[in-house]
Amino acid sequence: MRQQYVFTTLTLLILFSLSCSTTLAQAPALAPAPSGPTNVTKILEKAGQFTLFIRLLKSTQVANQLLGQLNNSNNGMTVFAPTDNAFSSLKSGTLNSLTDEQKVQLVQFHIVPTYLTSSQFQTISNPLRTQAGDSGDGKFPLNITTSGNSVNITTGLTNTSVSGTIYTDGQLAVYQIDRVLQPLQIFAPRPPAPAPAPAKSKNKKATTAADSPDVTPADNSKAATLQNVGLFGVAALVIALSL
Repeated sequence: MRQQYVFTTLTLLILFSLSCSTTLAQAPALAPAPSGPTNVTKILEKAGQFTLFIRLLKSTQVANQLLGQLNNSNNGMTVFAPTDNAFSSLKSGTLNSLTDEQKVQLVQFHIVPTYLTSSQFQTISNPLRTQAGDSGDGKFPLNITTSGNSVNITTGLTNTSVSGTIYTDGQLAVYQIDRVLQPLQIFAPRPPAPAPAPAKSKNKKATTAADSPDVTPADNSKAATLQNVGLFGVAALVIALSL
C-alpha cells in the first residue's frame, strides 16, 4: 500500500513537471526593445575620427534638423562626412572666417536629401542638389562620377572620392570622404554683374531738330542775295557823300 502511494505521488510529480516545461516552451519570446531614433552624430561618434564635423553639425543646428527629418518622415538622406584629417588640410583660419550662415551652408552642402546606395552613384544625374540649395553654375553644384568601384566627387574647387561606407539602413547612408567639400558660392563667389550703362536718349536729338527752323538751300540763297544788296547800298551811299 505504501509503495503504491509513493508510486502514485511520483507519477503526479512527473506529470506536473512535464506540464510546466511544455507551457514554458510554448510561451512567446520577448520582442527586442525598439531602437532609438536615427542620430547622425551618434553614428559618427561611434565611427570615430569625425570630431570636427560633429562639432559643426551641432553648432549649426543641422544635427537637430537631420534628426527631425529622419524620424518624422520617410525621406531618405545621404551624408558625406569629412574626417578630421580632411579639415586639417584646409587653410588655417578657414572655418573661423566664415559667417554663421556660411557655416550652415557648408554643412548642408555635405547632405543630399535622398537616400543613395553605392550602386546608384553610377546612374545619378549631375549636378546633384544638396540641402545647401541652388545647384546652378557658380552656386552649390555637386557632381558625382564613377570609375569602376571608385566614386568621385567634385565641386568645382574640391576633388575627392568616397573612401568608405560608415552606415546604411535603407533610409540613411553615411559615407566617409577625405576632403571637405568646398562650394563655389562660399569659397569662390563670382563678383556681382556690373550695373547696365544708362541708355542714350534718342528724344534729345529729335527735340533739338524740331525746335530748329527748317532751312532750305533756297532760303540760304535769298539770304546771301540780301546780304550782297545791303553791301552795295552802303558802298553807293559812301560814294555819294564823298562827292
